[in-house]
Amino acid sequence: MIPRLLEKYRKEVVPEMCKAMGYKSSMQAPRLKKVVINMGVGEALQDSKFLDKSVEELSTIAGQKPVVTHAKKAIANFKIKEGQAIGCKVTLRRAKMYEFLDRFISVALPRIRDFRGLNPNSFDANGNYTIGITEQAIFPEIDFDKVTRVQGMDITIAIDSSSKKESYELLRLLGMPFKTAKE
Repeated sequence: MIPRLLEKYRKEVVPEMCKAMGYKSSMQAPRLKKVVINMGVGEALQDSKFLDKSVEELSTIAGQKPVVTHAKKAIANFKIKEGQAIGCKVTLRRAKMYEFLDRFISVALPRIRDFRGLNPNSFDANGNYTIGITEQAIFPEIDFDKVTRVQGMDITIAIDSSSKKESYELLRLLGMPFKTAKE
């Protein structure tokens, strides 16, 4: 079964991008490469149960088992030792990536309190987009009664494009709700 967002990309977004950007071939249109969801769990330094709970919640959200990340070097000010577990991340590709983005755009983002749109200036030099989420409870997969503590995460959408403008247009056509200039 083809994910709904992938079908929309192929049938609506690519022809629209070709027309708007003047591409000669549909293969020139930018495409999504991967989605990386990262959770930094600072409380894992005192109690490893926080990390286990974060791994469990992230696997529920992403539908894939996350990898536990470790500190590359020791930082005395933060009481971090080299090799210590400090977070978790998951990389989604292909169908799982499109399924997650579809759920994120259509279900999770509207559940954010006082949501007025995403910042259109969060693209890096390569055209990748990063979103910071303050709480995991916006995802319907998470049972709010079982949440022991509010945990934030970063969601990075890696896009195969040549400019920020192309990446912005791709995400806008996929349904990403950006803030308008007057807000």
